[in-house]
Amino acid sequence: MPQNEYIERHRKLHGKRLDHEERTRKKAAREGHKQSENAQNLRGLRAKLYAKQRHSQKIQMRKTIKQHEERNVKGAPAENEPSNPIPSYLLDRANPTSAKALSSQIKSKRAEKAARFSVPIPKVKGISEEELFKVVKTGKKVHKKGWKRVVTKPTFVGPDFTRRPVKYERFIRPMGLRYKKANVTHPTLNVTVQLPILGVKKNPSNPLYTQLGVLSKGTIIEVNVSDLGMVTASGKIAWGRYAQITNNPENDGCLNAVLLV
Repeated sequence: MPQNEYIERHRKLHGKRLDHEERTRKKAAREGHKQSENAQNLRGLRAKLYAKQRHSQKIQMRKTIKQHEERNVKGAPAENEPSNPIPSYLLDRANPTSAKALSSQIKSKRAEKAARFSVPIPKVKGISEEELFKVVKTGKKVHKKGWKRVVTKPTFVGPDFTRRPVKYERFIRPMGLRYKKANVTHPTLNVTVQLPILGVKKNPSNPLYTQLGVLSKGTIIEVNVSDLGMVTASGKIAWGRYAQITNNPENDGCLNAVLLV
């Protein structure tokens, strides 16, 4: 049995409490008081984060209310019927229209689509090649050439990775800067677990960095979530999920990421 499903299993076997609905209703009624208490008593950074969260919730609520109000908005009918006959393509102008409701519906669909592909850190500072690569000169004493590069940032290489022959290897990824695991936080469960990395999906700075497996802030990585017991829509256990790196691994010495759910 996957983790964290013991409550569902107990309910299937023994059912719910007799006063379950009443307790749920009372808990929902207390939410407003709890939010007010938090808003008054929180201090410092927690207060700022909480205020920001409540601000976004209120904006979303007002937008939803406005959409409901615009749903039945209709255009004003013609005040006076024209004495002269009008062509057929102008007959629809007198009919009520729901253009505002239609436009708000389209906007909400676009917002939902954008939210599906949103990430915790939408913008990151780019990394230049001068900062990422260090030139290594190789060859004979007199005729040294500087075409090799050493990667100075943390990287990920697969378990079956084999280095190319020294004569043909252009990019060198040091062993001390290779990472295999990441501390991944689940945004809804608020738990952090250490999961093995499966691959680097996208580095926003450069496609070359994605190919080399460079792990910088904002990089999308794929992690193995089979131990978490997450399931897909069809009921199968999920194997790999994407996560975004939220820290600078070269400064912290570890890899922190947020799961994209």
